[in-house]
Amino acid sequence: KPLEANTTNIDFIVEDKKVVFIDDVLYTGRSIRSALTAIQSFGRPLEIELLTLIDRRFSRHLPIQPDYRGRQVDAIGNEKVKVCWQENEGEDAVYLIKS
Repeated sequence: KPLEANTTNIDFIVEDKKVVFIDDVLYTGRSIRSALTAIQSFGRPLEIELLTLIDRRFSRHLPIQPDYRGRQVDAIGNEKVKVCWQENEGEDAVYLIKS
């Protein structure tokens, strides 16, 4: 499926607020960088923190680190982390899959 540009809609201003970004898998850091760029349109937060369920610490392209993490996974480049949710896949699970 080709990538599509998305817009960010927040119905309030984040000026001087504490913001927590939540990501299921922190991999390269690019999606968090995009979130940082997008949030600027809604004011300047007092503080931004990052919570991630799975931290793939050896795969960063950008110097972004989570403030809170569920689990750290030492996955290398040819491995994929798959997160399953009970509501979608019938189970809560994390799999490390070799490509």
